[in-house]
Amino acid sequence: MAMLQQFTLFNGVLEELPPSKRLITTLNAHSFNRVKRDPAFHEALQASDLLLPDGISVVWAVRLLYGKKIKKIAGDDLFHFEMQRVNRKKGKCFFLGSSEKTLGMIEERARREFPDLQVYSYSPPYKSEFTEGENRAMIEAVNQIEPDVLFVGMTAPKQEKWAHTHFNRLKAEHICCIGAVFDFYAGTVQRAPAWMISVGMEWSYRLIREPRRMWKRYLIGNTLFVLEILKEKFNGQQK
Repeated sequence: MAMLQQFTLFNGVLEELPPSKRLITTLNAHSFNRVKRDPAFHEALQASDLLLPDGISVVWAVRLLYGKKIKKIAGDDLFHFEMQRVNRKKGKCFFLGSSEKTLGMIEERARREFPDLQVYSYSPPYKSEFTEGENRAMIEAVNQIEPDVLFVGMTAPKQEKWAHTHFNRLKAEHICCIGAVFDFYAGTVQRAPAWMISVGMEWSYRLIREPRRMWKRYLIGNTLFVLEILKEKFNGQQK
């Protein structure tokens, strides 16, 4: 089976999401490239209750391969939807990941913009793998609150694998892996202007802003993604 066919991408509207426990993740060109060499990441995305097409490249690939139109839903779109949803019900949100400083900025802004929302956070150690004790502390911090939405921001693929591994132990409603959105909302990283996002050029803005960190991801990674999709298209035509 072609790689992209192994994932069921969400093609609805976020308002349709039921208020029950769900693992929500995203797929873009970068994560698509990663799953080929990371079986645990592949498993986490496949096991997600909702996998959002977060990237215009994925939207284009689905249309090229299957003639199907889907709508891009970025992690930032999911974040704002969830914040508004939980604010309306005067519920609780929890931010897991990032530094104490960034979390403080997030909490300050969230309380100002969503006054009916209870905001909580936890900053885990910055390391590639957590000990069982560290995992337990993170899970207990979340479960003491039992949030309506848990935002996990540890960067991909770490956040998806962690949320998938501990899903059954977490007392949270929607568990959303949203990575860079923590920095966008805190203001430590600036997101592209709306017009660039609307025409599918957000990746170029991030490349210009952070060339040293992003050049491999976008110049090499996007090229590999395009080649993989073209290979899938060509192989499909030969059958």
